[in-house]
Amino acid sequence: MVVTVVRSGGIAGMRREWRAEPAPDAVARWTALIDGCPWDDPPAVKHGADRYQWSIRARRDDAPVREVRLGDDSLAGPWRTLVDEVRAQSRPRRPDRAG
Repeated sequence: MVVTVVRSGGIAGMRREWRAEPAPDAVARWTALIDGCPWDDPPAVKHGADRYQWSIRARRDDAPVREVRLGDDSLAGPWRTLVDEVRAQSRPRRPDRAG
């Protein structure tokens, strides 16, 4: 299972990408997160200056690839939860500052 989130646009027009590959013991939780999103009925993307655009792609071994593009104002509810989880999963760890 792989979930990829790409954020583009904004004031600087920068592109950021996050990727999560959950461990086998977390697949059931991630499957629920993915299945909880309305893939077949995404909101319309509103384009505008300085707005973020989000591209979300989920690939599972047992299901077809799912992809959606959302405007920043549509990133709410289950979409926000999924994106936040992907970003948290792919955040680099800081080294311990012991001693």
